[in-house]
Order: sequence, then C-alpha cells, then structure tokens
Amino acid sequence: MNVSGNEKMSRRTFLDYLMGFGLLAWLGAVLYPIVEYLKVPKQTEAAPSSVVAGLTKDFKPNEGKVFRFGNEPAILIDTPDGKLKAFSAVCTHLQCTVQYRPDMEKIWCACHGGVYDLNGRNIAGPPPRPLQEYKVVVKGDDIIVSKS
Repeated sequence: MNVSGNEKMSRRTFLDYLMGFGLLAWLGAVLYPIVEYLKVPKQTEAAPSSVVAGLTKDFKPNEGKVFRFGNEPAILIDTPDGKLKAFSAVCTHLQCTVQYRPDMEKIWCACHGGVYDLNGRNIAGPPPRPLQEYKVVVKGDDIIVSKS
C-alpha cells in the first residue's frame, strides 16, 4: 500500500495497523518476563573477611599504601606515631579512590578535595560520611586487615 501526501488512510487500514501494534505490545509484555526469568543470574565474587595487606618491613612511619580488599580498594596507613590503621579507600562522596598525603598527614580524595583525618572522619570538602575503618592485626611479618 502506498500512502502519499494526498491519499487518506481508510478506517479499516488504520484499525489493522492499530491491532498489529497492539498485538506486538501484548506479545512483548508476555515474553519479556519469561526471557528475564530464564536468564542465568550474574554471580558475584565472595567478599573476603580478611586479607594480607603487606609486610611490616615494607612500611615506614607516615606512609600509606592502597591495596585490594576483595573487589574494592582499601588503604593501610602507618601513622606518624607508628600505629597501623586501615580504611576503605572508597571516598564517601563519589566513590573515587582516596590516597594518603604524608605532607598533610591526612587521607585525601583528589576528585573533589575531600579530606579525612587519620581516624577516617571527614573533616573537609564534600564527603558526607567517614571512611569505613578496618581492623589491623600483625602476625609475624604479615599485616592482616579484616572487617570488624
């Protein structure tokens, strides 16, 4: 059928198109849930409860290191007074990775200038919440970081 600018579509043709589109919509509404049900779900990686973050000999006071804690980054800091502290390295503002700034003795997010103290509390910039703190245990030469 050729519908040009001067020809009008008959009511019958219009209703045929309308019924065809309605049938397609109904078919999509029926088949979509069936297809979604039959899809194999994505499997997530099991989140570890503890990891070895490094060796004691690799750290000096006032130094920090970003390491993997499962699927997310974490940060281990040897504070200026010699204590080991670990936090999630995911900024609570826009999920950027934070880093330790020895010159400031603070944890810093380069994305928007967020600053955290050495207890993980947000003290400047846009981050709305403190960083999640992890438990640090030294066993032999290994530094083990775990969720508390």
